[in-house]
Amino acid sequence: MKIECQNLSKRFGQTEALRSIDLDLDATSLVLIGPSGGGKSTLLRILGGLDVPDAGRLVIDGKALPTDAEALRAFRKSNGFLFQSFNLFPHLSVRENVALPLRVVHLQSPSTARETAESCLDGFGLADHLDKQPGQLSGGQRQRVALARAIAHRPRLLFLDEPTSALDPEITGEILDLIHRLVEDGQQVVLSTHEMGFAKAVSSRVAFLSDGRILEQQKTDEFFTDPQSVDAQRFLERLSRYSS
Repeated sequence: MKIECQNLSKRFGQTEALRSIDLDLDATSLVLIGPSGGGKSTLLRILGGLDVPDAGRLVIDGKALPTDAEALRAFRKSNGFLFQSFNLFPHLSVRENVALPLRVVHLQSPSTARETAESCLDGFGLADHLDKQPGQLSGGQRQRVALARAIAHRPRLLFLDEPTSALDPEITGEILDLIHRLVEDGQQVVLSTHEMGFAKAVSSRVAFLSDGRILEQQKTDEFFTDPQSVDAQRFLERLSRYSS
């Protein structure tokens, strides 16, 4: 994927979430890292078309982010999303949580949607839980359902916002393994994470954000071996101080 941002800005009330961001990179998987509140989630949502910038220009794979409502909905439909919370329908079965968007949003027939949902869930080890409701599952199982829903329609880009922040360490490793497998299978991904080991393993490029600005963007191996900005150096030092 080729991503180009020019003077991209976004404000929420008095808060400048993004400040004239410039980004120009070609990557199979992009990881956004940096301190909390630095703008990662806002940038991720704009890249996926869930939010629109107040100013600036965004071009992905040669196409500008749509501005009219219908084209923007079509752009969103082409992508997949996974957030910090599971956002599952609590009253629906695991199967129906995945099948419903396939029918309603992507206009698959009921039989095709059901077959696609079951196949995707089976691939994530959930074949024995199809008729359960989310409240009957563990946190890791619920996040697997959410991930299955995000990729069931074969998205052009998959956006993941801190996908393991609500999970315990053992389950975190399980979800990260699934995401790593998707990337190895060719899924293009943009994600934010505080898991630096995972960021190194899964990304081809890294963008470091702080205070609503991109302070540097590099190839992954170059960033982790020789970060250029003082903020990135301090950020990585703090994380490495307590890592095993």
